[in-house]
Amino acid sequence: MSELSWDFYRSFLTVLQQGSLSAAARELGLTQPTIGRHVDALEEAIGVELFTRSPNGLLPTNTALALKPYAETLAATTAALLRTASGQRESVAGTVRVSASEIVGVEILPRILRPLQETYPDLQIELSASDAIEDLLNREADIAVRMAEPRQDALVVRRIGDLPLGFHAHRRYIERHGLPETLADLARHRLIGFDRQTAYIRLMISRYSMPDINFAFRSDSNLAQLSAIRAGVGIGICQTGLARENPDLIHILPEAFNIPLGTWVAMHESLKTSPRCRVTFDALVKGLQDYHRYSTGA
Repeated sequence: MSELSWDFYRSFLTVLQQGSLSAAARELGLTQPTIGRHVDALEEAIGVELFTRSPNGLLPTNTALALKPYAETLAATTAALLRTASGQRESVAGTVRVSASEIVGVEILPRILRPLQETYPDLQIELSASDAIEDLLNREADIAVRMAEPRQDALVVRRIGDLPLGFHAHRRYIERHGLPETLADLARHRLIGFDRQTAYIRLMISRYSMPDINFAFRSDSNLAQLSAIRAGVGIGICQTGLARENPDLIHILPEAFNIPLGTWVAMHESLKTSPRCRVTFDALVKGLQDYHRYSTGA
């Protein structure tokens, strides 16, 4: 089989992700016939049908699903190549892709990255705010803020410290429902949590001798849970540092319940000589250390 253009794989992957030729065309800024030609060319080259039509759009065949991880690897490698090429100058310029959890990416990093980009106006930040862990070794991201200690080799890692988590509620909720005085009292309150009881939640219940909890507001998004706490929906767990910024959020049972959330900043060791990655890494470390001191009252 002759070599095919990366554009064919990119169009194939985008159709897989978007579910239709028209949606893929909008995503890539191409025309629908162009996307269709790319997919047709790929199907012809491999000799297998990749999509079947249905009332709900294009459905991937088993072959398409089997090819998906390889196309995703190509996409990540191509993006890393472009980022590297964009930054091969002594000046701080080009793109740095930063991966962080949803809460950290939305609530904490923008305030750290703003002065960095004001200092280096040619520096471009690409932020992936997701609880999915992106692979630094395969360059899915250049720098990652992790809430689990990185175990891979060939990484430059700085430990920030433990960010405290605790139960919090808005003042309006406390005024209506009262302040729980023990962990057992939580069973009589509206609690905010995940939409399913994971092994981690069961561990927390066991560790703190808490009653079996039924969450009144459930979401698999940490950001949605934080928003619900701020809105006065009920009592939920959030970072103490974020809660301290809002005088209407009350820290509940701080002596009885306190979860340390370990935090690290990591990047591939091959990037430590890259000016754009080095200054971004250093800014994230310093900014998160400042946030850690604020969160812990140090």
